[in-house]
Amino acid sequence: MSRRAADRVFLFSLRSAALAAALALVFVTFFVGYEALPALQEAGIAAFLTDASWHPVSGAFGLLPMVLGSLAVSLLALVLAAPLGLGAALFENFYSPPLLRGFFQRAVELLAGIPSVVYGLWGLVILVPLIAKHLAAPGTSILAAGLVLAIMILPTMALFSSAALAAIPAEQHRAATALGLSKWTALRSVLLPAAWRGIVTGLFLAFARALGETMAVLMVAGNVPQLPSSLLDPVRTLTANIALEMAYATGAHRHALFFSGFLVMAVTLLLVTLAGRSERQEGRT
Repeated sequence: MSRRAADRVFLFSLRSAALAAALALVFVTFFVGYEALPALQEAGIAAFLTDASWHPVSGAFGLLPMVLGSLAVSLLALVLAAPLGLGAALFENFYSPPLLRGFFQRAVELLAGIPSVVYGLWGLVILVPLIAKHLAAPGTSILAAGLVLAIMILPTMALFSSAALAAIPAEQHRAATALGLSKWTALRSVLLPAAWRGIVTGLFLAFARALGETMAVLMVAGNVPQLPSSLLDPVRTLTANIALEMAYATGAHRHALFFSGFLVMAVTLLLVTLAGRSERQEGRT
């Protein structure tokens, strides 16, 4: 086979793979939306998002407790993971000794590869009893789920921040050094502002990762469909609610669960779109 023919075969393979991925996404979105449509036609989106009662047996399918639970757990995880991930990226790129840098990067990547059920098991066996002992709380709570999720999304934040910092042109490093700026002043005034779009991309994707997590949250959040009033309250997230009830759901109950899945997909798609826009803007600057 000639080189030109090989290039054409390779290009065709890439285009076919991209088309297959796009079609899979369209199919999944259409299927989930089709299954959720009867619930929307019967109750309307406002009823799902403003009703606080989830009692499928009596026909009450209010998703507000699960929506607030998902947001509370994910936002807490993001607040905890964002500074840690950014700090890890700064250490790796500017403060880590050369011999330690490769090991540190591998360790962060290893955190990203650990299955979520392992994080959930650690949280259930170690973290939940500690919270129950020292805070006089049930243990399974927003706090426990947020801490576990923070560890899970930390690699996403760290890797994207590190990539954004590593992509800063060497000229900016040299200019900061020529001005006599200290390392921290150069980071704060020159390098971090230059990398902020990549860091924001990591924030969006880490938040999407937190919203979509199921197993670890299911194990440590408590799974009580109630409106939370503090970090120590047990909650149920949208994804955990689907995992718990889809096996036996029928009729309107099943359609309501599909609507909650469609809601998670829509928010995730929005976050990924914002992340992609931020990344494209970074490439143009």
